[in-house]
Amino acid sequence: MGAKQELLQQAEQEYDGLKAAIKGLDDVQMSQVWLGSWGVREIVAHITGWHREMIPALVRLGQGEAPYPDGFYDNSDSWNARFVEARRERTPADILRELDASHRDLLSAASRLADEQFAQGRAASGLVDGVAAGHYREHAEQIRQWRQR
Repeated sequence: MGAKQELLQQAEQEYDGLKAAIKGLDDVQMSQVWLGSWGVREIVAHITGWHREMIPALVRLGQGEAPYPDGFYDNSDSWNARFVEARRERTPADILRELDASHRDLLSAASRLADEQFAQGRAASGLVDGVAAGHYREHAEQIRQWRQR
C-alpha cells in the first residue's frame, strides 16, 4: 500500500475514533465549555473550518502550485476563532452534519492527487495529516478525557 492510501486509510480510522468520542452527546453536552472557551461544538466547528480551508489548497497542489502562501496560516488561533465564529449560530446537529460532509470532501480532494504528492516530506502528506488524521486523533483524545471526568 502506498503512502497516499495509508494516509487516507489512517484519516478514516481516526475519523471513526473522533465520531466515537462524540457519539451520544446531547446538545447541552456538545455546548458545555471545558477546553478554554471551547466545548465539543467548537472543536467540531474548527475542524470543519480547516477542512473547508484546505480543500482549495489540495486543488492547488494538484495543479502544481503551492497550497497557500508562506506564513498565511501562521496565526492558527485567529483562524480557529474565525472558523468557530462562522458556525456560532448553527445547531450541534448541523455542525456534525457539516463535519461529515467536509471530511468526505477533504478526502475526496486528497484522493485526486497523484501518489507521489504523498511521499515523505511532500506538502500533501503533512497537510492531510494536519487537518485530518492527526487533528482527529488530537481532539478525540481531548474529548475522551473530558468525558471520563
